[in-house]
Amino acid sequence: MADSSTTLISAQARSGWIRLRTLILLRWIAIIGQIMAITVASRVFDLQIELGWCLLVIGAAVITNLVATYVYPESKRLTDQQSVALLLFDTCQLGVLIFLTGGLNNPFALLIMAPIAVSATVLSLRSTLLLGAVALLIITLVAKFYLPLQTSDGFVFALPDLFVFGFWISIVIGTVFLGGYAYRVSSEIHSMSQALLATQMALSREQKLTDLGGVVAAAAHELGTPLATIKLVSSEMIDELQDQDELREDAELIRSQADRCREILRSMGRAGKDDKHLRRAPLEAVIEEAAEPHVNRGKDIEFILVGGDSDRQPVVMRYPELIHGVRNLVQNAVDFTDTRVWVEFGWSDSKIFVRIIDNGKGFPTQLIGRIGDPFVRRRGGGAESAVRPGYEGMGLGLFIAKTLLERTGATLSFSNGSDPFLTDSERPEQSGAHVEVTWSRADIEVDPSAATAPLGENIQFS
Repeated sequence: MADSSTTLISAQARSGWIRLRTLILLRWIAIIGQIMAITVASRVFDLQIELGWCLLVIGAAVITNLVATYVYPESKRLTDQQSVALLLFDTCQLGVLIFLTGGLNNPFALLIMAPIAVSATVLSLRSTLLLGAVALLIITLVAKFYLPLQTSDGFVFALPDLFVFGFWISIVIGTVFLGGYAYRVSSEIHSMSQALLATQMALSREQKLTDLGGVVAAAAHELGTPLATIKLVSSEMIDELQDQDELREDAELIRSQADRCREILRSMGRAGKDDKHLRRAPLEAVIEEAAEPHVNRGKDIEFILVGGDSDRQPVVMRYPELIHGVRNLVQNAVDFTDTRVWVEFGWSDSKIFVRIIDNGKGFPTQLIGRIGDPFVRRRGGGAESAVRPGYEGMGLGLFIAKTLLERTGATLSFSNGSDPFLTDSERPEQSGAHVEVTWSRADIEVDPSAATAPLGENIQFS
C-alpha cells in the first residue's frame, strides 16, 4: 500500500488515458474506408473479391462498435488491458481483410501500422510490444498466404517477389520506427507533466508549511512569556525546597517540561512535521472530515452507516485525493439538493463504498453518459440555469473529483433516484442524483496489525 499520493499517481502512469469513444470513432472511420475501398475495387476496377467474406469481417467490426456504444457510457476510459483487447481485434480484423484482398499486393496493407501507433502513444511498453509482434506475424503470414486479386477476365494482379519482399521490409521497419518514435515522444510528454505536477505539489506543501510557520510563530510569541514565568517560578521553588526532595523533584519536572514546550515550539517553527498519527483514521471520521465544510450551508447532511458495526469499521488511509474527491461530490450534492443530502457508507469483506444521494432534480438524462468529462455544464439543464443564473456546475470540479478518486483505486457510478417525468407527489424521498464510490479494501484500508503497531517517530519535512 502506498504511503503518499505520489505513489498512487506513479502506479497508474500510463493507464486510463484513452476514452472508449475515441476508439469507437476511429473504428467507424476505418469501417467507412474499408467499405469504400471494397466497393471501388469491385465496381470501378472490376476486381473479383470475396465480397461475402469481406462484408462479414467488416460486419464484425460494426457489431463490436454498436455493442461498445450502447453498453458503456460515453465517458468510459479504458484500462491498459481493455485497450489492448480492442486494438488486437482491430489488428486481426485488418489482417483478415488483407488476406482476402491480395495480401501484400494490396497497397492498403500498410494500415496494419495504425493500431501500433495508437498503442505506442497511450499504452504500456509491454502492450505495445505485444501488438507489434502480432502485427508483424500477421503481415508475414499474408505475404505468403492470401487470396489473389484478379479481374473478371482472369487476369491476376501480382507484384514481383522482390517488390513483395521490399514492401514487407518497409512495413516491418515502419512499424518498429513509428511505434518506437510515438512511445518515446509520449513518454517524454508524460514525464514533463509529472514534473509539473510534482512542482505544483511542492509549491502547495511549501505554502502550507509557510502558513503553519506563521501560526507557530504567533503561538511561540504568545506562549513565550507564560513559559518564561513558569520556568522562573519553578527555579525559585527548586532553591527553596532543597530539604524537601519530593517537592523539589516536582518543581524540577515543571521546569524541564517548560523547557520542552519551548523546544517543541522552536522546532515546529523551523519546519513542519509529518504526523504519522494523522495519516489514517476510521472510515466514518474520514467521510465526515471530507463533508465538514458543507455541513453548515443550510442543507441537512445525514451520515448513515449501512449494514455494519461502527465499533469495527475499517481504518483507512487519509489520502488527500480521497478527501478532496468526496468533498467535491458532497459539495455538488449540497449545491443542487432541495433540502437534504444522505451520505451512506459501509463495507463488506472485500469492498468499501460511499453513496452520496440528494433530493434535487437529479442529473440530466442526456448528460449521464458524459459525467466525468471536463466542462460539462448545468446538472439541472436549462431550467436549473434559470433558477441559479450564472452557476456553472458539473464541469471541471466533478472531473477532478472523479480523477482523484480513481487514483486511489475507486470506481464511480452515477444515476438518478427517480424518473424525471414523475410528479412531485410520486417522487421518492431520495429522488435526486445518486453517486456511488467503491474501493477494494486492499486499496485504502490499513492492515489491522499495522493499525495497532507503534507509529514511529514523526519526521520533519525536508
